[in-house]
Amino acid sequence: MAQPRTLTPPDDDLSPGERLPLGRRFRIVLVLGLLTALGPLTIDMYLPSLPTITDDMHSTAAAVQLTLTGTLVGLAFGQLLVGPLSDAIGRRVPLLTGIAVHVLASILCVFAPNLALLGTLRVLQGLGAAAAAVVAMAIVRDLFDGNSAARLFSRLMLVVGVAPILAPTIGGLVLTWTSWRGVFVVLTVAGAGIMTAAAVVLPETLPVSRRRNGGVLGTVRDYGRLFTDRVYVGLILVAGLAMAALFAYVSGSSYVFQDEYGMSEQQFALIFAGGAVGLIGATQANVRLLRWWTPQQIMAGSLVAGLGFGLAMLVLAATGIGGLVGILIPLWLVLAMVGLAMPNAPALALSRHGEAAGTAAALLGAVQFGVGALAAPLVGVLGVGAVAMAVVVFGGMLAATLVCFLVVQPHRLPVERLDHVVVVAH
Repeated sequence: MAQPRTLTPPDDDLSPGERLPLGRRFRIVLVLGLLTALGPLTIDMYLPSLPTITDDMHSTAAAVQLTLTGTLVGLAFGQLLVGPLSDAIGRRVPLLTGIAVHVLASILCVFAPNLALLGTLRVLQGLGAAAAAVVAMAIVRDLFDGNSAARLFSRLMLVVGVAPILAPTIGGLVLTWTSWRGVFVVLTVAGAGIMTAAAVVLPETLPVSRRRNGGVLGTVRDYGRLFTDRVYVGLILVAGLAMAALFAYVSGSSYVFQDEYGMSEQQFALIFAGGAVGLIGATQANVRLLRWWTPQQIMAGSLVAGLGFGLAMLVLAATGIGGLVGILIPLWLVLAMVGLAMPNAPALALSRHGEAAGTAAALLGAVQFGVGALAAPLVGVLGVGAVAMAVVVFGGMLAATLVCFLVVQPHRLPVERLDHVVVVAH
């Protein structure tokens, strides 16, 4: 592979976010990280309690996993609604309203008397968390672009990696002194704190002159225009299918490691944290790799490697070779490759549609969490075991790789000037 060099143009080509004072930029990025964390916290904090909820509600694993699916469905459809709305009326109002819905749903989850109501409230939690997710991405696109956006997405993926470490650990600790309902008390407090931070720190980043007020028809036209962009559609599918592999792990891991391998809730939290370490390390390595390779090169290479590790995981799970270690090592390596692919696919997708960043980010997020919502119960349907989890993880990586090379065709994408860094192969 040709080694590229980088050229830096004058300072007047800096993106709006890079013109901000360092302290203010740091505070904004910190709050964007908190917004990004709300979804993973909502999804992952109650994972150690899934077997407990199954017993408490006298239900089945597959039925309880549908409460996770409900959250993902809420995250998907919520972004489709909030994205165009944020393009029309600005970022702050949809953001703060959505988080308020999340806080209210979290309070009601504490008192949910049955699984049906809990699942419904989890959908509302997802809708609220969707506002945080899609507006955070839109704000990144308002303030940064190109490689600068890819680097910031890598930093935000650090949050996505840290949140799964902290969330099940916190959930496991909560379960040592209270029931699974206490997890939702913690989510209520977290949501209220994040809403306060966003209200105080985040400015309105979408000026009135750039707002899109086409109403319902305008929204339909915007989505239609996005669907005509083959590369954009391919990129969001790559992100969604990689997310499917991740959520197959998220939804199945508590049953695999606690029921199949007999781990305690606290031991499971540590194992879950180990997987997040690979995800975190990869996202941060991506920042350095961007100095030498383009986002499309990193994305393609990580998907091919992840496919190989996913196949190894499936073979070892099916044969039982290596036991627990035989599953964990390739699984953690797959998560690391997902950590490399995830920041670059969204950055490339959103860079194509800066004129409708909220809508483009909404469709991206909806596909990510929508495909994840399909993957989560699929593990339960296939048997809630190591083999079932491995099948869905491998399937997600296989599909993502095929879409990458057959639809996106990264080798055909031009090596172009991104942000204020020009990548030139020689």
